[in-house]
Amino acid sequence: MSWLQALVLGLVQGLTEFLPISSSAHLRITSTLFFGNDAGASFTAVIQLGTEVAVLIYFAKDIGRFISAWFRGLFNAEARKEKDYRLAWYVIIGSVPISVLGYLLKDEIRTSARNLWITATMLIVFGLLLGLADHLAKQQRDELRMKDAVGMGLAQALALIPGVSRSGGTLTAGLFLGLTREAAARYSFLLAIPAVFGAGLFSIPDVLERSGEGVQASIPQMVVATLISFVVGYATIAWLLRYVSKHSYSAFVWYRIMLGIVVMGLLSMGLLQPI
Repeated sequence: MSWLQALVLGLVQGLTEFLPISSSAHLRITSTLFFGNDAGASFTAVIQLGTEVAVLIYFAKDIGRFISAWFRGLFNAEARKEKDYRLAWYVIIGSVPISVLGYLLKDEIRTSARNLWITATMLIVFGLLLGLADHLAKQQRDELRMKDAVGMGLAQALALIPGVSRSGGTLTAGLFLGLTREAAARYSFLLAIPAVFGAGLFSIPDVLERSGEGVQASIPQMVVATLISFVVGYATIAWLLRYVSKHSYSAFVWYRIMLGIVVMGLLSMGLLQPI
């Protein structure tokens, strides 16, 4: 991997991880279109650690409250009535589907699921679903329930396929379930922490061994790309939370559809290779 590729992909990861447009799709497309190769699922998983550290820092006070409430609730029945205790459990429960499926399907995720025809199709299909959810959303609730944790957790698991978008899938599910855009977005950020950290840490040995799928990045390149994704990702979190409090997701919907169509066109003309 060249240094330019590492820098560009770190920037792309930071910009797209929290937007409902699929960071894995953008890394896959950018790497193939401009650098002639696939950086690989392991590279993608590791540099996502940077954006998740951004979540940890941005929501540090909230996360500290949730962890404290969870431990208190383990030993104190009264503490189990606290909202923060329930939310901590919702994050744990919502993380189960992607953890299980990610482990069981790890080989397919790193190979056949990265076909650009699949990526382009998922961009369009889940863009339309996001648009439908945003249009029909009642946005009645700010407080999460167990059904929200399960529904958004299952939606997050679909993001194992590039093009679906982890944030896009969870936001779509949250809107269909009646949550406000901001409430769905905040839970989406928190829900990503266990899954993305798990995937990133699990993939580090593959990167260090410099074997397997994708072009190989050096350790310094991985570190720099991850740091860039952290800095840009932190700014993106702040921007998105302000944006969704006042705007719909229509701009992201149209972007996904247009990008999917463009990728299909490039594939049809042979300017992009699907694998």
